[in-house]
Formats: sequence, structure tokens, C-alpha cells
Amino acid sequence: MLNQPAYPVGFVGYGAYVPRYRLSGDEISRIWTGGQRDSPVREKSVPGMDEDTATMSIEAARNALARALIDPQLVRAVWVGSESHPYAVKPTGTIVAEAIGATPGTLAADWQFACKAGTEAIQAAIGLAGSGMARYALGIGMDTAQGRPGDALEYTAGAGGAAYLVGPADESLAVIQRTSSYVSDTTDFWRRPGTHFPSHAERFSGDPGYFAHVISSAQEMMAAMGSTPGDYDFAVFHQPNPKFPTRALRELGFRKEQWQAGLLVPEIGNTYAGSAIIGLSAVLDIARPGQRILMVSYGSGAGSDAFDLLVTERMVDAQGRAPFTRDYIARRVEIDYAQYVRMRRKLATH
Repeated sequence: MLNQPAYPVGFVGYGAYVPRYRLSGDEISRIWTGGQRDSPVREKSVPGMDEDTATMSIEAARNALARALIDPQLVRAVWVGSESHPYAVKPTGTIVAEAIGATPGTLAADWQFACKAGTEAIQAAIGLAGSGMARYALGIGMDTAQGRPGDALEYTAGAGGAAYLVGPADESLAVIQRTSSYVSDTTDFWRRPGTHFPSHAERFSGDPGYFAHVISSAQEMMAAMGSTPGDYDFAVFHQPNPKFPTRALRELGFRKEQWQAGLLVPEIGNTYAGSAIIGLSAVLDIARPGQRILMVSYGSGAGSDAFDLLVTERMVDAQGRAPFTRDYIARRVEIDYAQYVRMRRKLATH
């Protein structure tokens, strides 16, 4: 399904957040396989003892507002997409809205769609602003590090995400030229109510999961826009591991230099709902006016959202108003597996 709002909109602000703690893939392998298993990532980000999806969303939202230079009271929706909301019954959106000063005259809610919960929230923000119901709406994708101890997911399950403030195109740093959504009932990753760790069916994760949805969504977008891979300066796809997006991008005909800037998973792991959009934030940090970006998310269950973006002149001044995504990645503190177990509360004490 191709989407185009009634009124042109774009990102008037954006911001990312990545916690400082890092657990190496080699350290996980040392614990569970005696160092015999190769890790798909160098290391992954881990939230501190006082960090969760709400606190990290607040940091990213504040960065987005700093770049937008608008009064938070003008934000009419705060929507948070995540697989790891801190409460089962109590929205993360209200916590974030209160912390950034957007309450009480705003909508607030949580979104889910596995790893594309973030782009789902952004799509909703586009719909609200693009219909004229609101001038500004905030969509966030954020997650903490999840994964059953010793499971394959533990190697790549990182933490972090990004926030995007949607508003009028004439105020935007990047205009949203079109979006599309592509979904099916394909199960490759899930977590039932009351279950602490997610499960996955590995045989479905690549095909017909990731590749069928991501590649089809990208092709549908390019067909609608009359574009080819060569028309884009950057391409950012969902990053459950380094191999999946690399294969999809190559099959579509994108060059390595088009995706290198946004491929963050080797350094911080899969940030789930924030995976594609945190890669996009790193690209926006270096993007220049007139450049074009294709972003495609993916969520198990399954579906993809594609975005065709055009960077505007306003981007130049806005980039330096908040920390760059790479700044967060660079400020790192290495931890061992024992610290990780304590910080993620994986050891039952009662």
C-alpha cells in the first residue's frame, strides 16, 4: 500500500540515543561456547541500571526537539513503538510526553509491530500531521537489549533508538516524498504474554520473512516513484544482523557506499524498533541538501515500511543542535557478562 498525506510533511526534527555500555560478542561466546562460536556483531549496546525504553525515548525526543526549535506544547501526539515497554499496563507515551513538556493537550500511546513498531509510530504521526489534525506529531522507536541467555538473539540484541518529529514540509529538514507498507501473516519472531524472552523460528527469518517483505517494499516504492537504486544517495534497511541488509541491498542493486553510513548493527547490535530509524539518524547527521534517502524497516509478524526522503536546506543548521548518533556510539564503556547479567536483571534474586 502506497501512502501520501493530503498535506506535504517531513521531519522537522530528529534525534537518537544509544546507551554507553557495550558487551562484546566474543564475551558472550566465551561464556556459552568457550569461545568456539563466531559472533555476528563486534559488540552490542546495553542499558544502564537506571535506563529503560521510557528514559531512552525521552533523550531521543529531546534531541529531536532541539533540532526542531519548537515549543513542546505544540506537539499533538507522542507515540512510542517498542518491544520492551517498561509497563504491561501503562503507556510509555505518557511518560515521554510529560517529561518533554508536551502534556496535557496531546495524544499519547504505545505501538507494537515487532521491529517496525518505530516506523509504525512514525507512519501514524505522518497521518496525523498530513491530514491537518495536528501541526506536529512525534514518532519514536526504542528498545532495550532482549534475548534469552545463550540464545542466538543474545549476540545481536542491542539497545537504543530514535525519535522523529513530523511537521509541515516547508519547515522540514527532510521532506517525506512518499511512504509504503507491505504486510503478511508470516511468523518468524514472537513473544507470548507473560513470557520474558522472545522466541524465533530461524527457518522463516530470512525467507519468507525479512527478504520477501523488505525487498518487495523497496521495489514497490521505487516503482511508484519511478526511481532506481542509483537515484538515492543513501539506503538504510532494518538490521537484525549485518548479513541480511547487506544481501537485500546488493540484490536490489545498491552500492556499498550507499549503505555504509547507516549500517550500525556491527557496533551496537539490533535495536529492534529503533534499528532502521537509528541508522537513518546517522545518515541524516551527514546528509546534505538535495540528497535522497530510501529507508525500509522490517517487523516480524510480518511487514515493512518504506520511506522516500529528500533532504532540505534547513538540515545544515539543524544537525549541530544535538549530539550526533556516532557521538553516542563513540562514548562506550565495556562490560563483562557478569555485569551484563546484573544490569539486565537476568539473574532471579527472589
